[in-house]
Amino acid sequence: MKNILYLGGFVLWFVCVGGNSAFGQGGHQVDASETVALLVTYHSLTGHTEKMAKSVVEGAKLVPGTVVCLKRVEEVTAKELFASDAVIVGSPVYWSNMAGPVKTFFDNWQFKFGVFPDFKMRNKVGAAFTTGGQISGGKEITMLTILAAMLGNQMIVVSGGGAFGASATTEGTSPGINDQERAGARALGKRVAEVAWLIKRGKTIQMGRVAANGAR
Repeated sequence: MKNILYLGGFVLWFVCVGGNSAFGQGGHQVDASETVALLVTYHSLTGHTEKMAKSVVEGAKLVPGTVVCLKRVEEVTAKELFASDAVIVGSPVYWSNMAGPVKTFFDNWQFKFGVFPDFKMRNKVGAAFTTGGQISGGKEITMLTILAAMLGNQMIVVSGGGAFGASATTEGTSPGINDQERAGARALGKRVAEVAWLIKRGKTIQMGRVAANGAR
């Protein structure tokens, strides 16, 4: 069953089955052609990465007209993936790399969802965030492997909250997720939404020019 989101008086259909949906602020009337759809997906056992994911959503919601679907990687469907204008993936660090379920999520893009040979994720915006127990436990490697999978699918990757994405250290002198790390996650979500909007508006302008040239 689809979730129905009411945004500025218009009914917007966005598929987020079994997950949490949120929409951006602004209060202006929009229709589906005036929205950007973000998928924020993650794996989390301790809850740390889930907290970061929720902060990413908060940041994306700051951009008016942005619709966000928040789901665990195991629950994402092909329809939700391909309907999104941007995908932000979060993973805890497992042995200096992304968690197994996150790697399976990317593998499913082809073996379950059939993203290739059409490159169905091409020109969508991608970003990464991570949590790890130690300061130098592999957080940058984890984000880079997530971004590498996106680049292999010809996505446009961006950073925010840090050089490669948002991250948090969850052990030692910095247990849990602190305010600074939440702020980094919000910054990532906001930047991804802003870039996704730039790309979508650029496509609209380009299509308008093509149509105008064709009518001559």
